[in-house]
Amino acid sequence: MGQVIASASMSLDGYIARDDNTIGRLFDWLQNGAVEIPTVNRDITLHLSPPSAEYWKQWVDGLGALVCGRTLFDFTGGWDGTHTVDVPVVVVTHQIPTDWVHAHPEAPFHFVTDGVEAAVAKAQAIAGERTVAVTAGTIARQCLELGLLDAVAVDLVPVVMGKGRPYFGELTLDDVPLGDPTVCIQGDRVTHLVFPVREQSSEGRG
Repeated sequence: MGQVIASASMSLDGYIARDDNTIGRLFDWLQNGAVEIPTVNRDITLHLSPPSAEYWKQWVDGLGALVCGRTLFDFTGGWDGTHTVDVPVVVVTHQIPTDWVHAHPEAPFHFVTDGVEAAVAKAQAIAGERTVAVTAGTIARQCLELGLLDAVAVDLVPVVMGKGRPYFGELTLDDVPLGDPTVCIQGDRVTHLVFPVREQSSEGRG
């Protein structure tokens, strides 16, 4: 199986979105460089600095599936049936959006109603040896608490938001130790970091 990695653009004070799920300046780094990268969405073309472009390509080329929550799915409208990074999506939800499914019969989306652990297992089965990306927020927190994450990726943006939705939120565990970053790449107005999740002993759990 490939790794399971939580990933998000994050402000210096730890937020991944405003309270209304808008992103402010967190994704400005996707449009401030000279390297043009088209996506499957004809309306979205990225313009990255060379270091960020190299990091982005390696990240996307290694992806096999993505896990997200129902809040993000609804906020984006399900990406109109095709996620921007063009991989299958597993959505954690209490209720399958049957109208959306009927309207997008060919969409590679899978809706899991029996929890985060089952959703990650489904994504791993789809991804095989490729990486499963977990969107940050509630789902990432649950994955961290369940010991499902291999690493945490942060696109650290030099902006202070003051309030909003934190990357992980309030944990039910004690502090979760991460390893030293295995990736540290300086882009333009962003620093790309990847931290391995260190295995916790039973004494370290709350």
